Amino acid sequence: MDAQLCVDSEVGALATVMLHRPGAELERLTPRNSDQLLFDALPWVARAQEEHDAFAELLRGRGVEVLLLADLLAETLEVSGAARIQGISSAVDPRRLGHALAQDLATHLRTLAAPELTRILVAGMTFDELPEAGVAGPPSLVRLMHHGADFVIDPLPNLLFTRDSSFWIGERVAIPTLALPARRREAALTDLIYAFHPRFLGVRRAYESHTAPVEGGDVLLLAPGVIAVGVGERTSPAGAEALARSVFEDGLAHTVLAVPIAQQRASMHLDTVCTMVDTDAVVMYPAIRNMLEAFTIRREDGDARIGGPRPFLEAAADAMGIDKLRVIDTGLDSVVAEREQWDDGNNTLAVAPGVVVAYERNVETNARLEAAGIEVLRIAGSELGSGRGGPRCMSCPLARAAL
Repeated sequence: MDAQLCVDSEVGALATVMLHRPGAELERLTPRNSDQLLFDALPWVARAQEEHDAFAELLRGRGVEVLLLADLLAETLEVSGAARIQGISSAVDPRRLGHALAQDLATHLRTLAAPELTRILVAGMTFDELPEAGVAGPPSLVRLMHHGADFVIDPLPNLLFTRDSSFWIGERVAIPTLALPARRREAALTDLIYAFHPRFLGVRRAYESHTAPVEGGDVLLLAPGVIAVGVGERTSPAGAEALARSVFEDGLAHTVLAVPIAQQRASMHLDTVCTMVDTDAVVMYPAIRNMLEAFTIRREDGDARIGGPRPFLEAAADAMGIDKLRVIDTGLDSVVAEREQWDDGNNTLAVAPGVVVAYERNVETNARLEAAGIEVLRIAGSELGSGRGGPRCMSCPLARAAL
């Protein structure tokens, strides 16, 4: 029997999660395009798949139902003609390809079986891979002038990080706008799954914005009714405010904390510097512990009231109705802390209160978590981490037990 789709905390016992097993899209990464596609290194794909498979098996061993995004997408494209049309439309850009080539490419894609169409929508397509017979319309200057290895459809290597393109608040799913061009189509594909896959029929939306960016890595469900939203490189102040007003209107939260974070690669999301590991505990990068602030947004008299800023830890504890948050530092040595923050030491996935999945390489952080009474389930991440994301980034919880 399917678990009820509902997530109202970061740490309630995890019942169902959506992951994306890395595939051919990572094989598209080269030294020439890796910066544009947001990867800091070229992953060894076979090893990344082994590491991801072990991650999924660890979760299954804890009783978690693991759904794979590519499987869900293929099933969606199999059962829904509307999903096929929308998926192709999102991938084929006439402004970049020209009308003739775009039209012929879309015609070709419509002939493909769901698994092959899924592969192309995720892994992309080069000009060399355009079928001669399948794209035989009027001559295309775009086709003639591009190098064969250039992408006619861009790959989506960051789809690995399923946290960003959708996140759940209560019984509703939010489909946000992703900030950077390399990632925007991820939300369009994820949207297809929630809109047309039989598993999600009847699911209501918590928040949809086609303008102001919000990414799931910036959204922490600190407690039922309390949401923290990082504002920085990937989530704009307008996005945080729009999300707050939306969840207030839907009765999904009473307090939203807007948390400014540094706009840089090492701290692209709030969950790169802070994640919940228990109902009253966070693991946090010590360099920002005393600097992190929050604007408190509450719904009062039918409107959103904004106060602050105040120290984040103080504002969070007040909103959660507890005396204080326990803080477990990434490390006391500043060099070790900086290294382990970069390697996603703060980016843990809770599978239950006080039980988290973490990369094994962050030895000091994991030791400090265990010394604080947190059970740490270690996974390898030498290749998975090349896109700057840890276990939380790689997982979109769909169902958690209520606290």
